[in-house]
Amino acid sequence: VSQSLPKTMRRGGDSNKEALVKGRKKTSGRKNKSAAGGEESIYDQDDLDEVQGISDDDDEENGDDDNEGGDDFIDTPLRDNSRMLRPEDVRDLPRPIGALVLCLQGCYFSTRRVAKSVHRSVYGDTFPWDDFIRTMVLSSTLFVMIGGYWLLRSLKDAVLTALCGVESIPKAKMLSVFVVLGVVAVYNHLLDEKSGFRKEQLFYVFGTFYGFLFAGIAFLLNHPTIGLPNQTEDPARILGWVSYCGIESFGSVMVSLFWSFANSNFNLKQAKRSYGVMVATAQLGSILGPTFVNSYGHTLGIPTCYMVGAGCMMTLQLTMWTYVKMFGVVEDAPKAVDVVEKKDDPKKGNKAGILEGIHLFVEHNYVKGIFAISCLFMVEVTIVDYTMKVLAREHFAEEFPCLPFDETTGEAMACWNAETNSAVGLSTDAIKSFTTFMGFFGQATNGLSFLLSFFGTSAVIRYLGLRMTLLLFPSICLIVIVTVRMYPTLNVVFAAMMILKANSYALNNPTKEMLYQPTSSNVKYKAKSWIDIFGARGSKA
Repeated sequence: VSQSLPKTMRRGGDSNKEALVKGRKKTSGRKNKSAAGGEESIYDQDDLDEVQGISDDDDEENGDDDNEGGDDFIDTPLRDNSRMLRPEDVRDLPRPIGALVLCLQGCYFSTRRVAKSVHRSVYGDTFPWDDFIRTMVLSSTLFVMIGGYWLLRSLKDAVLTALCGVESIPKAKMLSVFVVLGVVAVYNHLLDEKSGFRKEQLFYVFGTFYGFLFAGIAFLLNHPTIGLPNQTEDPARILGWVSYCGIESFGSVMVSLFWSFANSNFNLKQAKRSYGVMVATAQLGSILGPTFVNSYGHTLGIPTCYMVGAGCMMTLQLTMWTYVKMFGVVEDAPKAVDVVEKKDDPKKGNKAGILEGIHLFVEHNYVKGIFAISCLFMVEVTIVDYTMKVLAREHFAEEFPCLPFDETTGEAMACWNAETNSAVGLSTDAIKSFTTFMGFFGQATNGLSFLLSFFGTSAVIRYLGLRMTLLLFPSICLIVIVTVRMYPTLNVVFAAMMILKANSYALNNPTKEMLYQPTSSNVKYKAKSWIDIFGARGSKA
């Protein structure tokens, strides 16, 4: 009988009523109702209570901990958790294979014990082991995603510069705004309940699309006319624009989708202890991506590196599928209040769509504040970033000039125009050096960001608080911009961009994502998509 009853009803006595009330509150996922207008609030009441220190037994973990060692001992299997297979279990196998299986099992549990020991020494009891494993599995998706993105990002400017010229970069940023606008429309349409797609399925849809897109670009880059073998810079070469806008839209859509998914599956308490680890894991990927380009860009070539990035798009689908199978997904159940409101006002149900994010942005000042934190500082960062690329292009064009004839082979260079008797593009060595430089920039930036996020993000937030941490990045921006204005050299601008990017990834982005915790699902997905995808892209343009 005890096993057929819900766990919250096995306690008996006066606690039954409290458990039922607690269960009803958690399953309803209620929202605040504004007393004046009667409209649904964008804030989640449970998360607001948690921020204010009002909690129901702290969170769901405490409820689970109460069950451990209590009346649920019947559910616990009587087995040795440190050993799944015994020697007699593999007796029927050939002796070498059986020994190998037992050896692998011993290595697994030994590694697990060491990992748990290190975890306890670092985090103590503030970060439960099960939550840590859940965080690391989800972080693997961000690891592959960011690794593939930074690998392609290291190639993005080099490909556009080689095909269309460095002067095309500002125009490409403006074009990417309109491309991303179309992607946002599709993204918000798929978010609607009418589309029939669950949130995790969007990773499969967009991952497949970008995987085939980047694989096609990698194939075309080897084409003798429209690819890299043709070294004449011409803004009419479409492949450079497609490559640039494809990478920009991927970085906007997929990263926004991941953090929206994380915000929906982690509460505020879990986010504070998990997001720093997620960012640190992602930074490892962002280090390995540029490192791959820096190490193998010369030998393998840009098209092969592009194909590796396309493979990352396919791999992230596998990691997300693994997370869903292991831990499931927190679904946003329809609220009874919402159903009543839709019956009373049928037109309100038609508001949902691609413009609902804009409607939420216009209506709520809190969402406008998130927009300001997300987008306004990108203007300064983009100006410094473009300055660095122009200085780098000029530096490598002087170091590896384009000449009428190659001094080593004696053949005519494809970057030289015999009719005008002038260079029309970068030499092959200059393109490779520019690509290596961008790869090194990614290594340095993400290496610093990894150190900050792994050792500093959680500590800074705990010490300064969320409000002061949000003010820290604008202060760093001001100091860096003044320094660049006084000393506009390549080395100074490189160091400035490294500091800005690292602090943006390690400090500004995690604290910005925490601001979405007390909001509704529509704000976390639809308003956030417009802010992250269109707003941030527009500020860069």
